[in-house]
Amino acid sequence: MQLDAETRARLLCLRDALSTRSRVTVLTGAGVSSASGVPTFRGAPDSLWENHRPQDLATPEAFARDPQLVWRWYDWRRVLIAGCQPNAAHLALARLEDSVAAVTVITQNVDGLHARAGSRRVIEFHGSIWRVRCTGCGHETVDTRAPLPPPLPPSCPACGAALRPGVIWFTETIDPEAMQAASSAARDCDLFLVVGTSGVVWPAAGLAGLARASGAQVVEFNLEPGGIRDQVHLFVPGDAALTVPLIVP
Repeated sequence: MQLDAETRARLLCLRDALSTRSRVTVLTGAGVSSASGVPTFRGAPDSLWENHRPQDLATPEAFARDPQLVWRWYDWRRVLIAGCQPNAAHLALARLEDSVAAVTVITQNVDGLHARAGSRRVIEFHGSIWRVRCTGCGHETVDTRAPLPPPLPPSCPACGAALRPGVIWFTETIDPEAMQAASSAARDCDLFLVVGTSGVVWPAAGLAGLARASGAQVVEFNLEPGGIRDQVHLFVPGDAALTVPLIVP
């Protein structure tokens, strides 16, 4: 999708206004990783796995009912994501750190691609698919990309209870430390970028309003306007991998 002249001009003005004193906070969703081949799972052809909707698998109830099924899905996702690479949007946000005072990326994605692209301050709002957590003692293993040995679900090396993916499932609450860090980053920025997220999943959807109320400019990069359209100063349509690099000086 081609940007109209007014949108491009306003976006380039924002880019040119960035300086070494600027503080940028970015909220990203599935749309930022779609160009890397990570499925979005929302109404797309890839939204079913073995006749199951992801929304029916990513719940505590599904894990309690059939932990092996849930782990098979997550193991499939881990293998798929391991073969994906950061795209131009991830890389642009990492490069932005060289031009401004601070960049904080708040991501709803669990794929780890922002960190792989080089972003240094990433708040994984919904956890990480590369972490596993014990359902018994709470022991957590970080960044384990090794294949999971059978049988599934894997067992905790500390207490023997079942391990679960280290992600936030539907109906679960956001980690308080992540929530506090994300809220602070939204309040303290000059420019708040919303990239590839529907803007309907709370509490992440409330961060743009928090940033705007604190005086930040809010810019949305998306295929179409999301649920935060009332909080956005500028909407930039199109594939994030093509449009986000335009904000980097």
